[in-house]
Amino acid sequence: MFRFVRNLVLGAAFAAGAAAAQAQAPTEIKVSYQPALYWSLPFYVASEKGWWAELGLKPSFSIFPAGVPQIAASASKSWDVGGTGSVPAVLGAVRYNLLTIGLTNDESVGNALMASKTAADSVLKNPQSLKGQTIVLTANSTGDYAVQSCLGKWGLKKSDVTIKSMGQAEIISAMSSNNADYGGLWAPNIYTLEEKVGARVICSGKDAGAIVPGALVVRADYAKEQPGNVAKFLAIYLRTWKWMNAHRPEAIAMMKKFYEVGGVTISEASMRKEFDTRPTYDLTGQLKIMNRGAGASDVDKWMTQIAEFMKSGGTMPEVPPTSRYVTDEYMKMVDRDPKLKAFANNPN
Repeated sequence: MFRFVRNLVLGAAFAAGAAAAQAQAPTEIKVSYQPALYWSLPFYVASEKGWWAELGLKPSFSIFPAGVPQIAASASKSWDVGGTGSVPAVLGAVRYNLLTIGLTNDESVGNALMASKTAADSVLKNPQSLKGQTIVLTANSTGDYAVQSCLGKWGLKKSDVTIKSMGQAEIISAMSSNNADYGGLWAPNIYTLEEKVGARVICSGKDAGAIVPGALVVRADYAKEQPGNVAKFLAIYLRTWKWMNAHRPEAIAMMKKFYEVGGVTISEASMRKEFDTRPTYDLTGQLKIMNRGAGASDVDKWMTQIAEFMKSGGTMPEVPPTSRYVTDEYMKMVDRDPKLKAFANNPN
């Protein structure tokens, strides 16, 4: 009898210990992003700082060269959450049921139409000289949106030029070898061309009056199943920006490593430009730009403008209402949870 009771006690203790160990084990969360970009740097910094583990998460990363293949991969559930451009975020909402749950940054300055050193002056003097020219860009991207916004600013249409779709690395190669004079690029590829071959930005999204946000996204089914993990993901991302903005020299040193792993080498001056020209949003800022208290939020307006651009180009038949895919529910979860809110607002 004693042996039976002892075995029961030992068995219960073992089970309790195993349960406790399992409870303490971090939960995997699959995170997608594009490498060597300003807005994806927080994923690297948070890993280096151990902030995922602090909230009980273990990230498994998937990287993609651009937004279109990234969002397509969500269909197979190869990732749960991530960051991407606003153009693929809208496309992902329509085709793959992705939700936009926040913004990574305002990259209106960081998406632009560039011209070779020899071609820049003529276009700046007479934008109509672009008629009949070929522009290489990445289709259905924020770079595409910026380029077409610039054409519109100058009274030109897409049909006035020849558009050729290429990946960003191909565009850099084409312009570096004088096989293309005009390209649509995003940072830090912009700085690479400026520093390598003296190419110049002739019009950015901001110059054309286009707001180009980056988006934090989640698969809708994952958000429904794991809302707590989505809120933790946001808190980690927000905490990292808070720290990077408060510790810029250290953040730039980490940016250098992160960019080099992604095959990008730019000067420290260009890295500082990333911080100087691309606003980010803390928790209060995110809630403000997503607030629908007085009607459509800022994010609603910006994403609708992007959807209208995509409809005009034939990428989608209709402009989807933002109420279907833009939600502040998970930001509000962070704000309501004292632990997550303190974590997100911690600059250290």
